[in-house]
Amino acid sequence: MWNNRRVTRTATVRAARLDQVCADAVDLAREAITEVDPSDVGEHLDVVAEADRLVTHFFECHLAGYRGWRWAVTVTRVPRSKHVTVCETVLLPGPDAMLAPGWVPWHERLQPGDLGVGDLLQTPADDDRLVPGYLLSDDPAVEEVSWELGLGRARVMSRLGRGETAQRWYDGDQGPDAPISVAAPRTARCVSCGFYLPLAGELRQAFGVCGNLYAPDDGRAVSADHGCGAHSEAIRETEAPVDELSTVYDDSEVESVAVSRAPGSVESTEPGEPYGHG
Repeated sequence: MWNNRRVTRTATVRAARLDQVCADAVDLAREAITEVDPSDVGEHLDVVAEADRLVTHFFECHLAGYRGWRWAVTVTRVPRSKHVTVCETVLLPGPDAMLAPGWVPWHERLQPGDLGVGDLLQTPADDDRLVPGYLLSDDPAVEEVSWELGLGRARVMSRLGRGETAQRWYDGDQGPDAPISVAAPRTARCVSCGFYLPLAGELRQAFGVCGNLYAPDDGRAVSADHGCGAHSEAIRETEAPVDELSTVYDDSEVESVAVSRAPGSVESTEPGEPYGHG
């Protein structure tokens, strides 16, 4: 009985052999660069075999602002012919070329705080942080707000969106590693603070909103293990009163001192002397 299993063979790609006739056409390739002045074309750098009877010549580029770029001229010939023709010429970046930064979509360039007054930020229709409102969001609190209050929101935060938000908050200035939290006493954690207002839903387990007017995080979402010096139980210890001693006068310690008048003084009953008296 024959084995009818399919037999596969490993395909081997043969490297293109450098055609010597095309490789020797250096002058022809140089003359094909007509878009610039001949002085902008430098030394011949390399020749690369692209396919059978198809090679590319590389020349140094002397154009201002194109340091590290290379002129590339591709030439070919038909079989059994010594006549070489030019396919194309192009300016390509070399391994050490200076390139502009890669283009980044606008929604990936935005940073927190970039949105200003009057700006409109369009949310993509396929944003993974959101799911249609008619789907279950895996969070009863979100569904309760979405439907029982009749808000009719088209989309609500998905589990992925809530997870990313929680991680961003936890790693930010309202998390346990914030400088103000590290400097606060270990017992001054938000979870035990009377001004801590827990969030609803799954986020309630780790986050709440600070409601202390005098705290730097007032009105912001903070983690349960965040902390600051404005904790509700951070009561200053009562200082021990200092006994005040009454002032005591001892008449027996008072010494009478006679004061003599200086020479030239007058009695208070005598008339005053005129101005300019020597």
